[in-house]
Amino acid sequence: MAERRAPLYLARRSYRRRRLTDALRLLPVLMGVLWLLPLLWGGPGTENPTGEGSRAVIHVFAIWGLGIIAAIIISRALVVGEHDVDGEETRDDGRT
Repeated sequence: MAERRAPLYLARRSYRRRRLTDALRLLPVLMGVLWLLPLLWGGPGTENPTGEGSRAVIHVFAIWGLGIIAAIIISRALVVGEHDVDGEETRDDGRT
């Protein structure tokens, strides 16, 4: 019979930290795609030129601001997680 392997255990803190790091790395790509979204508005089939109007300007600055806020939130979560890892080791239920 084949030996059964023990399930791979990933600590919650390190797993969450890796996912937050992945999110922080993906954030510029997501913001770039969202930032270019006004280029889809208007165009050859409509009367408006591509990306024209105050709606597009508001959209670009709103996405820019939301990107900054998202980066701050994610980076603060990473800093708090870093203190937990470097400091005294605690269990998942909060006990030491």
